[in-house]
Amino acid sequence: MLVLLDTASLYYRAYYALPESLTAPDGQPNNMLRGILSTMTKLARQLEPTALAACWDDDWRPKWRVDALPSYKTHRLAEEGGEAEEVPDTLSPQIDALAQILDAGGIARPGAIGYEADDVIATFACTEPGAVTVVSGDRDMVQLVSQHVGVLLAVNGGMEKWPLLTPELVRDRYDVDPSAYVDFAALRGDSSDGIPGIPGIGPKTASALINHFGSLDEVLDAAAGGTTGKPLTPRIAGLLVENAEQARMARFVSTAATNAPVAEVVTAIPSVPADPSLLTALVQRWGVQRQFADLAQQLGMTLN
Repeated sequence: MLVLLDTASLYYRAYYALPESLTAPDGQPNNMLRGILSTMTKLARQLEPTALAACWDDDWRPKWRVDALPSYKTHRLAEEGGEAEEVPDTLSPQIDALAQILDAGGIARPGAIGYEADDVIATFACTEPGAVTVVSGDRDMVQLVSQHVGVLLAVNGGMEKWPLLTPELVRDRYDVDPSAYVDFAALRGDSSDGIPGIPGIGPKTASALINHFGSLDEVLDAAAGGTTGKPLTPRIAGLLVENAEQARMARFVSTAATNAPVAEVVTAIPSVPADPSLLTALVQRWGVQRQFADLAQQLGMTLN
């Protein structure tokens, strides 16, 4: 099984879950590093991957998405009108360290210029012939669920509470098929990504509209054509007509690209680290020797 990690989603979760009083030998906080390496160990134990990729945000807010929907992720900007993501001062060094540790360990860390980790994940998920499990806290990844792709959704609570979404569980949870999730989300909106949705349309109305008409385009066409009746009431139809272009743009930016240039990335789990001496120096420098050793053991990697 190929396991694809939405790395940023997981390292932010780890950073806020553990106190900054956890420090490296030099006194710098290492809470995120401890947390994400421990999370990866638990995931390896639970999922037993034969291949693994810690997918990376080389571009967390691609221009092509912002051009389509200017509000996209604006709430995460460090300053109004800027381009940099707001990242806590004590997290940034740990992100760099994580990248170096994964690279020295030989664990695949694919990213692509102009694409988010979501797009990298989608590209792998749609081209991998075998079973795939995506691990992410981003609900947009629900769109990838299929008979051979599961999404372990990192929601609130401990890992034992994270649901492993299948097509059946997606229908139970959201009342739409996975293939219709992006259309559903365009109507409902997603505040975590700055996607406004249609005013006055919540999840129940969104799913009812999609299930009745079949797709976002058919919903919007019905509204524009004057069709009324449950669930498309005159009030809802008016809102859809008024916000039709916004809904289409929301769908566009929420749809994960499947053409990120990652074809040459090797996701096989290495038997030994790529750079043992550098890895040793890094885990000692950051005080995470035990955490990485646990991960290596669970992955079947020999360190010595």
